[in-house]
Amino acid sequence: MSMSLDGFTSGADGSDWMFRASTPDSAAWVTDTVASAAVHVFGRRTFESIAGFWSTATMPVAEAMNSVQKVVFTRTGFDPRALDAAAVWRDARVADGDLASEVTRLKAEHDGVVLAQGGTAFCRSLVHADLVDEYRLVVLPVALGGGDALFAELPRELDLELVSSTTFAGGAMANVYRPRR
Repeated sequence: MSMSLDGFTSGADGSDWMFRASTPDSAAWVTDTVASAAVHVFGRRTFESIAGFWSTATMPVAEAMNSVQKVVFTRTGFDPRALDAAAVWRDARVADGDLASEVTRLKAEHDGVVLAQGGTAFCRSLVHADLVDEYRLVVLPVALGGGDALFAELPRELDLELVSSTTFAGGAMANVYRPRR
């Protein structure tokens, strides 16, 4: 998940700030992260907003995005096949059970990473339910001054252990953390 220096994952003025520090080395890190996933999980709103783009994209990360199974979580009901024909994203399905049960089942079924790719409210639900085994946070060299935060309203303090840190040419830094249990 991308976040600003002041800890926000989205701001009032859209998301263009997420791409301003992109460089070939940071793009390669993102591609490697996405390619390591056995399944991608999304909240419904994020899925709806990106499915049309990724289903036809040709950039290097698109192959990884398009080849992996995608699971959409929603509280309101949603059928990914209801999207415009051009936006149907291969291997997408809606989660059948509640969040904790479904994520636990996905972890057991897949030999590899279950990668959550947004949005903030969905990922915050994963954090609050203690379902995250590893945080891959790309901190960008921008301060937003407000917005949504991944770690907002934690039910308790969350102690994390730094696993790795990579600094990119554009000033962004990827930090990988695991919860101390």
